[in-house]
Amino acid sequence: MTAEKIHCCKTINGSSKEIATRLSGEGNELFHAIQDPVFVVTPDGTIIDANNSALTAANKESSQIIGKGICKIIHGGSSPHIQCPLEEFLLTCKPTVEETTLPGLSGEYLLTISPVNEQDGNVKKIILIARELTSDEMRKADSLRTAQMAAIGELAAGVAHEVNNPITGIINFAQLLLDDSEKNSLQAELLERIVNEGERIARIIKNLLSFARESEKVEAEIELAEVIKNSLALVAHQFKKDGIAIVTEISAEPCQITGNFTQLQQVILNLMSNARFALNERYQTVSPDKKITISCSTIINNDGDKKVHVSIMDSGTGIPQGILKRLFDPFFTTKPAGKGTGLGLSISYGIIRDHGGTIKVDSIMHQYTKMIIELPASNC
Repeated sequence: MTAEKIHCCKTINGSSKEIATRLSGEGNELFHAIQDPVFVVTPDGTIIDANNSALTAANKESSQIIGKGICKIIHGGSSPHIQCPLEEFLLTCKPTVEETTLPGLSGEYLLTISPVNEQDGNVKKIILIARELTSDEMRKADSLRTAQMAAIGELAAGVAHEVNNPITGIINFAQLLLDDSEKNSLQAELLERIVNEGERIARIIKNLLSFARESEKVEAEIELAEVIKNSLALVAHQFKKDGIAIVTEISAEPCQITGNFTQLQQVILNLMSNARFALNERYQTVSPDKKITISCSTIINNDGDKKVHVSIMDSGTGIPQGILKRLFDPFFTTKPAGKGTGLGLSISYGIIRDHGGTIKVDSIMHQYTKMIIELPASNC
C-alpha cells in the first residue's frame, strides 16, 4: 500500500465474524443498505460480492464486478511490471485503514480493510469499506504528505552529505593512481572504471541534494509560457520522430512568475520526457491518440491567491493509483528496471517547492496522466 496508514482496525472474528458473513450474503438487505461502498474479496484480490453503493460508485453492474480483481475495479488496472500494492497487501491478510484515491469510484476515500477469520483461523474473505473523504480530510492528508516529503528531503540530505566526502576521496585517490599508471595497462583500465563509477555516484548525490536543499533565491521575472515554448523547441524533433502530437493551450494573458528559468525548464523537460516514455509504451505505432496537451494560464485559487497553472497531460499508459503518492520519493520509479533512476520527479518536486509552488499528479491506468504545477504569479 502506498498511502499513509492512519490506524489499524481489529480483524473481524467471533460474533463480529458472523455479522460480516451475514453482510456478504447475496440479496441481504442490511449489506445493501450500507451507504458506503463495500466489497468482499478473497486474499488474492478477487471480488466475490459488492453492495449496491459499490455498484453505484463504480457505475457497473454486479456481473461486471463479481469475479474481477479489486485493483482493476477501484484503481482502473495495474502496470505489467509493477504489482498492485493493494492486491499485494491483501495476501498478508492484515487489517488496516488508509486514505487513498480510488478513480474507479471517482473520489478520495478512507479505505478500511478487515480480514474475516474462519473457525480454523484461516482467512478466506476480506471486507473492504470505502468512505468518501470530506474536503477538510483531504486537505489534512495533503498537509501530512507535504510534511513527510520534507522529512524525506532531510533524510536524503543527511545521506548525501555522509556519502559525498568518502566518494570524493575515492575519486581523487583513484585519479592519482591512474596518473602514475602505465597507459593501456589492466590497472589503468580498472582505475578509470573506478573514477567513472565514482563520478556517477557523485552526480546522483548532487541530484539528491538538489531535491533536499533549497536553492539560492532568484528574483528574475519570468514568463512561464516562454519556458514552455523554449522547452518544446528542444524536443520537437524527437517527439515528431516518435509520432507524438503536441497540443498547446497557452493563455493570452501574461503568466509571469519570479524564479529561475533554467530550473523550471528542467522541470518541464523532465515531465515531457516521462510523457514521451508513457506514450511510446502504450502506442507502438502511429495513433491519433498519441499526443500531449500542455496548458498554461493564470487562475485564482480558493484562498484568493493568483497562481500560474501549468498542466501537462498525456494519453499514455497511466500510473497505478496504489503508487501515485510515492512518485516524488527519491529513487522510486514506475519504469522497468534500467529505464529510470527515480530522481527526475524528486528533483522537479524540489525545484517547484523552492519556487513556492506545488506539483501534483492525476492519473488513471490505460487512460491518461496529468501533471499539475501551480506557482505564485508575479505581482508586476
